[in-house]
Amino acid sequence: MNRSPCSSLLLVLLLSGCVSANRPAPPAATAAPPLPEARVTGIGGIFFKAQNPARMNAWYREHLGVATQHGYADFTWRERDQPDQVGHTAWTLVRTNTTYFGNSPAPFMIDYRVTHLDQLVAQLGRDGIAVEQVQNTDYGRFTWLTDPEGNRIELWEPKVK
Repeated sequence: MNRSPCSSLLLVLLLSGCVSANRPAPPAATAAPPLPEARVTGIGGIFFKAQNPARMNAWYREHLGVATQHGYADFTWRERDQPDQVGHTAWTLVRTNTTYFGNSPAPFMIDYRVTHLDQLVAQLGRDGIAVEQVQNTDYGRFTWLTDPEGNRIELWEPKVK
């Protein structure tokens, strides 16, 4: 087979680029580490302090359309991976003198939705983090802890339906 000098040179350049000892091998693809079973899966709610919760609820309803019933708004949504399951995010105003925030001076508390609450509580205990006793309710299980800056955190494992 007759090759032109240009095609031979091109073939040599291509082959030398593919087998060059000077080129580092591409990094091996590494899989992301698996997520632990016990973890936060989303925000279950936000609670924040108000001097006059009734007046603030009225303000949020009038100006932002946040309608509360029984002191909280329930934002519903669908689970991404299981669209037949409805999820909830609560929005609640509480009096500034509430004991619900424990000793936290923060004006808010976030409720995190979690999986495998007992496993997460055990994991936190092994990490030296104090967690309150788990409480069972009609809509799930809860516990509380405080982060290093004094913010109270609520962990909620929704009741499986």
